[in-house]
Amino acid sequence: MELNDIKPAAGARKARRRVGRGIGSGLGKTAGRGHKGQKSRAGGYHKVGFEGGQMPLQRRLPKRGFLATTITKAAEVRSGDLGKVKGDAIDLDGLKKAGLIAADAERAKIILAGKVDKAFKVSGIGASKGAKAAIEQAGGSVALVEVAKPERKLAAKPRPAA
Repeated sequence: MELNDIKPAAGARKARRRVGRGIGSGLGKTAGRGHKGQKSRAGGYHKVGFEGGQMPLQRRLPKRGFLATTITKAAEVRSGDLGKVKGDAIDLDGLKKAGLIAADAERAKIILAGKVDKAFKVSGIGASKGAKAAIEQAGGSVALVEVAKPERKLAAKPRPAA
């Protein structure tokens, strides 16, 4: 056996479909393109969502809502998972070491989901009303977090000369 003798097994490679090669092929005459219209012509092109000139659905529907740009840097922590953090003091670094939030998270918030079994001293992390109440009921404390608002840089509009 030589390298130039190697061939695929019988039936492993299917012959390509030859369109427009007569009535007996099953794909003669219009070659599977139907009758008339842009899609039947050579070079007929339309973009995704094109509806033949009718206003496309994605343009007919109203725009609604937005995605905050800071959403990727924020993380949520379930109150039931706080027991995975070593020690009683919980801060952002402790949550990262415990693997509860992503390493690139810049801020976190504790939400009420699960029981808080022991007293935790939470600092530098936000907490929902329910989570804060559950932590304080277990004998812990939550320090208030000052959230720094991002500065808005407004471009000065050029004034027309009078």
